[in-house]
Amino acid sequence: MAESLFFPYQKLTSQVHEIVGRINGRFGTLTAVPIHHLDRSLDFHALCALYAVTDVALVTSLRDGMNLVSYEFVACQASKKGVLILSEFAGAAQSLGAGAILVNPWNITEVAASIGYALDMPADEREKRHQFNFKHVTTHTSQEWAATFVSELNDTIVEAQLRTRQVPPLLPNKVAVDCYSKSNNRLIILGFNATLTEPVDPFGRGGQIKELELKVHPDMKEPLKKLSDDPKTTVVVLSGSGRAVLDKNFGEYNMWLAAENGMFLRLTSSEWMTTMPENLNMDWVDSVKHVFEYFTERTPRSNFELRETSVIWNYKYADVEFGRLQARDLLQHLWTGPISNASLDVVQGGRSVEVRAVGVSKGAAIDRILGEIVHSKGMKEPIDYVLCIGHFLAKDEDVYKFFEPELPSEVSPMAKAMRSNSCRPSSLPRFSSGKNGPKASQYKKQRSLSNIDRREVDPASGDPWRPTGRDRTSLHEGSSVLDLKGDNYFSCSVARKRSSARYLLKTSQDIVNLLSDLADRSSSPST
Repeated sequence: MAESLFFPYQKLTSQVHEIVGRINGRFGTLTAVPIHHLDRSLDFHALCALYAVTDVALVTSLRDGMNLVSYEFVACQASKKGVLILSEFAGAAQSLGAGAILVNPWNITEVAASIGYALDMPADEREKRHQFNFKHVTTHTSQEWAATFVSELNDTIVEAQLRTRQVPPLLPNKVAVDCYSKSNNRLIILGFNATLTEPVDPFGRGGQIKELELKVHPDMKEPLKKLSDDPKTTVVVLSGSGRAVLDKNFGEYNMWLAAENGMFLRLTSSEWMTTMPENLNMDWVDSVKHVFEYFTERTPRSNFELRETSVIWNYKYADVEFGRLQARDLLQHLWTGPISNASLDVVQGGRSVEVRAVGVSKGAAIDRILGEIVHSKGMKEPIDYVLCIGHFLAKDEDVYKFFEPELPSEVSPMAKAMRSNSCRPSSLPRFSSGKNGPKASQYKKQRSLSNIDRREVDPASGDPWRPTGRDRTSLHEGSSVLDLKGDNYFSCSVARKRSSARYLLKTSQDIVNLLSDLADRSSSPST
C-alpha cells in the first residue's frame, strides 16, 4: 500500500522538476532564474524570513482542509504587506477570502491574471487587504477556537438535557399565592412575548400585524398595576424585545424593564442604562442583516428585526414546510459566510432564527440586573420570594437556574429534577440571613462566561474564573440579597413542556388568574 502511494508522488515530483527546468531554461539568464524551486524542508526561522520578503503568495490547492501556509504568510507580513492569492477550494478561503484574491486553480488564465494584478496592486489596496487578514489571523487563535468549542459543547449538553427533560407539573396556584402573601420582599420576573401579550391566532386575518405590534393582554393591565404599586414587590419585565416596545407597553407602570435579553435596563421613572459586557463586538451585524433581508424577500409572510445586540428572522406566519426549508438554507448561508469564524450564538426558536453575540442571554444578565435593582432601591432586607414566568428560548432558560440553590454534585440529573419539582420545604436548604443576606457562593450560577467576560478576569490572580475588582461587586451583589426559604421560588414555563422551569402554565388565562390572585394579596402604597 505504501509503495503504491509512493510512485504517484514520485511521478508528480518529477513532473514539477521538468516544468521548472523548462521554464528556467527558456526565460532564465546566467545571473538570474525566474523560479527558485526549493524541494526541501526549511527550518522555522528560514521559513519566516522567506514569508517576510515575499511579495505574493500563491496557494493553488485543488482540495484542502486547513491550509496553514496562508495563515503563516499573513502572520509574517506585518511590514511587507504582501498579497495572498488563494484557491477557492482551500479551507482558508472562507476565513481569508475577503482579504485574499480567490482563484479557480483549474482556470490557468485567471490564475495568471491574478498574479499580474497582485504584483501591480496599489499600496493602499495591499494595506487594506493585509489588515483584514492580519486581524483575522491574530484574533482567531487556537485558544479562541478552543474556548468557542467548549462553549458550544456546553450548549449541546444543555440542549440534550432539554430534550430528555420530563414535563414539569402544573403550578400550584394556592401555594404560590400563600407564599407570596407571607413574604416581605418579593421579586417577580415576567417575560413579555407569549407571556403578557394577547394570544394571537396565526391563521386569523391581521394576525401577523398584531404579532408585530406586541400589546399587553387587556386582562393583565390591572393586576400588573397593583403588583407594581406594591412597595413590597419588585416587578421586572425581562424580554428580548427592543426598548421602544417595552416603553410603549409598560411606561405607565412602576416597574423595571430589561430589554434585548437584559442588555438594557431602566426603572420606568428613570433613563435607560446598559448592562452589556464591555467591548462587545458588533461588527457582524451588517453581514447577518443582508442574509436576513435576502431570506425575508424570498419567504412570504416572514420578517426580520434588527436590534442593538441581535438580529432575528421570524417565519411564524410563513408556510410551514417552505419556512422550514428556508430556515435550513438560511443557517447554511450563515455558517459558511458571515458567522463562520465569529464568536456568535445562533438561537433557533420554534419558528425563528436569532443571531446574537456570545454572552447575550437573560441568564447572563440577571445577576447584573439584580445588582442594579438592589443598589437603586437600597435593599437592606433580603429577597424572600421569587416568581419567574416566561416563554423563554432554551438558550435563555438559564435564568430559571440562577435562583436554584446548589444541589450536591453527586446527585443525578433526574434526582435534581425531582428535587427541584418537589413541594416539600426540605427540598431547598434554609439559609440564615444576615444583614446583607447569604453569601453568593451558596447559589449555583449556571451561566457560561462569554469570551468578553473571560477577557475581563484578573490576569494576576492566576484564577481564570475570578472577576476583577470592578466586576466582583456587580457579579454577586444581586445574588447576595437572596434568601429563598423553603419553596419560596416558583419558576414557570408558559406553554413549553420541555423546560428547566419547576412548573408549567398552559395558557394566557392561567397567567391572568395567577397575577390577579397575587394582586388581591398585595398591599397599597400607603400601607
